[in-house]
Amino acid sequence: MASAERSAMKRFLLWDYARATWQYDLMVVLILAFVFLTPRELFRDQPKPSNIVRMPAEHGAKVFWLEPQLLDSVAEGERGAKVERELKSRFGERETVVRVEPLLGSEREVQGYMAYTKP
Repeated sequence: MASAERSAMKRFLLWDYARATWQYDLMVVLILAFVFLTPRELFRDQPKPSNIVRMPAEHGAKVFWLEPQLLDSVAEGERGAKVERELKSRFGERETVVRVEPLLGSEREVQGYMAYTKP
């Protein structure tokens, strides 16, 4: 009896059933149920937004928006150098940061930073 069960399991795993049989239809239903009913969080495969975004700029200068987590632990005087390193590693461009300004929310918490650069 154990070999019959093992044989059935082997046929099921190797998809050894002909089309239009109930076993084939059951396998298709199981696959479709897995695809459509499995929650996305199970695989932790959520899209991660970029933590540095290039914004439209004018007159040859470039403007970047940075997430607050990138510069929270950096002293105010060292933010420009940190942003330059991040831009070099992310975009491969050597930019000179002119200034970094925090963007404050309605309750005076930092929502992000705007970095202004020149080539």
